[in-house]
Amino acid sequence: MATDVIAIANQKGGVGKTTTAVNLAACLAEHGRRVLLIDLDPQANATSGLGFRKEAGASLYRALIGQTEAESHVKTTTIKHLDLIPSEIDLAGCEIEIARMENYLHRLRQAIAGLVASDRYDFIILDCSPSLGILTMNVLTAAHSVIMPIQCEYYALEGLSVMKRIIDQLRTSGTNPVLEIDGILMTMYDSRTNLSQQVVAEVIAHYPDKVFETLIPRNIRLSEAPSHGLPIIHYASYSTGAAAYRQLAREFLRRRGGDEAEESAVGGLGTNFRHEQPAIGFLSKI
Repeated sequence: MATDVIAIANQKGGVGKTTTAVNLAACLAEHGRRVLLIDLDPQANATSGLGFRKEAGASLYRALIGQTEAESHVKTTTIKHLDLIPSEIDLAGCEIEIARMENYLHRLRQAIAGLVASDRYDFIILDCSPSLGILTMNVLTAAHSVIMPIQCEYYALEGLSVMKRIIDQLRTSGTNPVLEIDGILMTMYDSRTNLSQQVVAEVIAHYPDKVFETLIPRNIRLSEAPSHGLPIIHYASYSTGAAAYRQLAREFLRRRGGDEAEESAVGGLGTNFRHEQPAIGFLSKI
């Protein structure tokens, strides 16, 4: 299988983008998939969320400006099958430098070309900052597809339309003709509120073929896990947050023709959770 490059992107902050990047990566690794998570947010939340400190020179900055190879920045995590290229604050200044360079939208694609071609990983997951700056545009130019986490709140569709317009522009302009919306992931879902259910229903009405069946619930364990430097499945394996992200990983793999038999072998709690909490498992019942 060729390496699949997936961006986790939304120009709006606080929607669960980094939470999704870290936990989807960990859950795919749990399925035995070889995963590289690249943190491209200067805040480095994905880096600390996997237990790494911010270190000078550790980020992809020098590879983006052509001074090093991306492979030299790969770190092995404590999680089997999961590697990380961390971030640090120097990426904030990288945008200015990249903007002055030739092919400035293609710097990331060029930097990770060797990793993509090496067949070292099944998936490369790109976590980017909540903005539409140069780094985010580089992420969208390098990715094959985009997962867009959006919070179950009133302004969800407004942010979605902006992202869709940018993706369409990148594709039609030839900047990244293969870029597709992998799926829209509804996060911070609260089944007790009418608002969450209404937002999900409205997003489905506008993008009926793009919304993941899995809904990510509001869950205190998901909020606590990053402070311990662990994905949710390693911090609170039997929490509803862990069950939801395991379910998302299974749905993600099924969409790619993954082996559904893995469901019985890995993360059985996610299947039980799906039946106990149907609003989180099946959008058709909302």
